[in-house]
Amino acid sequence: MSADAPEPGVLLVDKPAGITSHDVVARVRRERGQKTGHAGTLDPFATGLLLLLLGREATRCQAQFMALRKTYVAVARFGAISTTGDPDGEIAETGVIAPDPLELPVGEIRQRPPVYSAVKVGGVRAYKRARRGEEVEVPERQVTVYRFDQIWRRGDRAEFEIECSSGTYVRSLIADLGDAYCDSLRRTAIGPFRVEDADTLLPLAEALALISEAA
Repeated sequence: MSADAPEPGVLLVDKPAGITSHDVVARVRRERGQKTGHAGTLDPFATGLLLLLLGREATRCQAQFMALRKTYVAVARFGAISTTGDPDGEIAETGVIAPDPLELPVGEIRQRPPVYSAVKVGGVRAYKRARRGEEVEVPERQVTVYRFDQIWRRGDRAEFEIECSSGTYVRSLIADLGDAYCDSLRRTAIGPFRVEDADTLLPLAEALALISEAA
């Protein structure tokens, strides 16, 4: 590394709604003039914590950051379904309201990612095939839900806090509760990193030490 090259690090960002994670990565790459990766994207409608990996040395550690548990706060809307599992899709009102209390799945579960997801099917992103009007069957995967707590429920909405393994689709967890979709979604933590600490730039060695301490 040359004397003037920026040090490798991990930048904590609180992504707002309405933009893609790629937009955030591209902006930071332009501003810093540094190779920039990420440790897990968020859907455009979602907000919350992104970990941006700055510099080649940091991006080589992507797998370690990607494997960390994720924590989300999600608001579900019952009595309607969405083609995308979120407010950006076509909404169909069903009027079918899930019972209260709900059975909330925890432990290892089989989950089918949404059709409108970045999972590759036949070498093509599922959402691209879906937008072309193609029939898409996304294969199931095994994920782990460590915690699934209902915070409140009023009328046709309820808020949940969910801690889950990497690769879990919260939109699918909510849809599987019944006729429901994810009205809002916020990622509050990735492993030991918290959204409250957004705008913090950690040296790579310090970020890796935090992962080791939390293991």
